[in-house]
Amino acid sequence: MIRLDFVFFDAGGGHRAAAIALREAIEREKRPLEIRLMNLQELLDEIDVFRKLTGIRLQDLYNLMLKKGWTLGSAELTAGMHGVIRLFHRRQVRLLEEYWRRSRPDMVVSLIPNFNRALCQSLRQALPGTPLVTVLTDIADYPPHFWIEPFAGGLQEQYFICGSAKAVEQALEMGHAANKVLRASGMILNPRFYDAAPLRAEERARARRALGLDPDRPVGLVLFGGQGSAAMGDIAARLAGRQLILVCGHNTRLRDRLRAMPHRAPIFVEGFTQEIPRYMQLADYFIGKPGPGSISEAVAMHLPAIVERNAWTLPQERYNADWVREQGVGVVLKNFRGIAEAVKGMLEPAAYARYRAATERQTNRAVFEIPAMLEGIGKESAR
Repeated sequence: MIRLDFVFFDAGGGHRAAAIALREAIEREKRPLEIRLMNLQELLDEIDVFRKLTGIRLQDLYNLMLKKGWTLGSAELTAGMHGVIRLFHRRQVRLLEEYWRRSRPDMVVSLIPNFNRALCQSLRQALPGTPLVTVLTDIADYPPHFWIEPFAGGLQEQYFICGSAKAVEQALEMGHAANKVLRASGMILNPRFYDAAPLRAEERARARRALGLDPDRPVGLVLFGGQGSAAMGDIAARLAGRQLILVCGHNTRLRDRLRAMPHRAPIFVEGFTQEIPRYMQLADYFIGKPGPGSISEAVAMHLPAIVERNAWTLPQERYNADWVREQGVGVVLKNFRGIAEAVKGMLEPAAYARYRAATERQTNRAVFEIPAMLEGIGKESAR
């Protein structure tokens, strides 16, 4: 049995979700891999300068920023955060070294950005020869010092698993060997998205009626990650004549406000839920921020996407919007003030058929490909 420590944190939610999805796929396939989840935030709490200054953990500060929509200037904030991380690098390495000596993993799998330099250095010093594998949960890197650190003459010798050709290219440009840069077919999705069998027309109609929706009119799914977004209220107002499913995540105040909003067409408002695959089966198109998980889920369920890309877009998510445009799977707006016209244009029969066909050309089996990659790395390092 190969012991793997999966490193994640709860900034945004996608990192934990990816770790859990991979663990579920590994357990389903009965692979000889023992998965242990490690929340890096908990380990580094004692040196979290953001917590000392504000009383709020770094990951919680990030989630609050998403919830409130305080993302303007996030590129500058990211650079400042990297400066603080570098300032505390030695202490991070010391704490991680102590952890690895206690945990003694056969492999460390990082599902997080920003800390891979400390993960690599601490592992090399505590358990020489133990492989570090970084699985990018963004479609591409946001250099410098985000997902991929330069090879630096072997100081950052590790593996990368990338879900796009762009990310592979970035890793190779930073000096990493081609045999240590592995290509998956997309982002990690929960196996539930592959379990969701297509609904027959009568089943879909019945399920829509159960939500109070007209089965014969298009339905849009509005989703802004696990924290929701205040932008959802403005989108709902601008699409007052459109049927919508609005998923607010953990943002209960937003959920209650949307439920109380007047709306000319039927809407269904949901809080945090595990039923995203089901709601995507009932929708015709997706509206949200260009998060790698949400976009990939929508495309896997053949929903054309409408996202925005502007100064408020998180810098690490800007390429995701470019990817939507490059792949032809949706529309990228400068801002959601144009959402009504965008939906109208997307639902024109010829346009919708084109976007839908583009989603159907995408094949993403990453959650089932990556376990085999990890097992192969583990067996190779044990020789």
